[in-house]
Amino acid sequence: MAQLFESLSIRSITFRNRIFVSPMCEYSSHDGFANDWHLVHLGSRAVGGAGLVFTEASAVTPEGRISPEDLGIWKDEHIDFLSRIVEFMKQQGAIAGMQLAHAGRKASTASPWNGGLQVSPEQGGWTNVYAPTAIRFADGYPMPIEMTLTDINGVCVAFGRAAQRALAAGFEVIEIHAAHGYLLHEFLSPLSNRRTDQYGGSFENRTRMLKEIVTEVRESWPDRLPLFVRISSTDWVESGWSIEDSVKLARDLKPLGVDFIDCSSGGIVPKVKIPTGPGYQTHFAERIRREADVLTGAVGMITSPAQADTIIRTEQADAVLIAREFLREPYFPLHAAKEIGQQVTWPKQYERAKD
Repeated sequence: MAQLFESLSIRSITFRNRIFVSPMCEYSSHDGFANDWHLVHLGSRAVGGAGLVFTEASAVTPEGRISPEDLGIWKDEHIDFLSRIVEFMKQQGAIAGMQLAHAGRKASTASPWNGGLQVSPEQGGWTNVYAPTAIRFADGYPMPIEMTLTDINGVCVAFGRAAQRALAAGFEVIEIHAAHGYLLHEFLSPLSNRRTDQYGGSFENRTRMLKEIVTEVRESWPDRLPLFVRISSTDWVESGWSIEDSVKLARDLKPLGVDFIDCSSGGIVPKVKIPTGPGYQTHFAERIRREADVLTGAVGMITSPAQADTIIRTEQADAVLIAREFLREPYFPLHAAKEIGQQVTWPKQYERAKD
């Protein structure tokens, strides 16, 4: 029976524990470049003892950003500062991960503290916002352009090239973002995908682009390194993507080289009633883990050490991905170990404060 602070090995990588920092958008970049904010933000979570620290959603094309302030990995010039961040995280004992993303019809929007709605070109936004079908996410969002087959192929290639850049920067885990109503989730869900070609209609067609991207990324990403995929396990809408679909998708992705399914939910349509509460998505990770025989991560309102440890000990998931609690407490793993009676090594600079 695994414990929260037991190491986890995937391919050639060993994580020192099963507490992972979930990708969290910081809206603090210019032209996709990482900067000192990202160094401190990500570095402090590595110092705090996390096993894996993910960057925020990193756009594989400039028009794939959620906002003009998103992190990017669409050009070689992005590599240099990211390498500095990765090196620091490795020095602290954490594994560095990058989430590769395309925002789809949720692109060209303002940061949350600026309202989160469409940004015009005059304000730094763009007009080439893409989606599987020309359906606006909600009022105040851009009207997307339906993607051609050439567009789809171009995004697949962009994911592969982004993986090459992530490797050059030193990252040892990649996660493909296929959740929360962004482009790949838009293809998966029948609520946003009304295509009639080979990328729409049936389950096989709607999952085709994600599978092609996984294949493209795996060709660029070494066999020795893990590949994660984040999904929305359900749309929380009866006619939308379901947990049954997610189990089937996970089964299909495993032989393509996906090692770990990061199990979130929702985001494809607005104003959906979601029964939130502590660990409200954990049962998705448990079901996918059991029925698809693949490693999973639980995410969503995991806030206490005992809760996180219980998820691992009861085999509901293989790791917990924590977001907001890490914003409140960058050193969550260090304090968690003390609370549940586990011995961990503190940074030597902080040892005098551990007792």
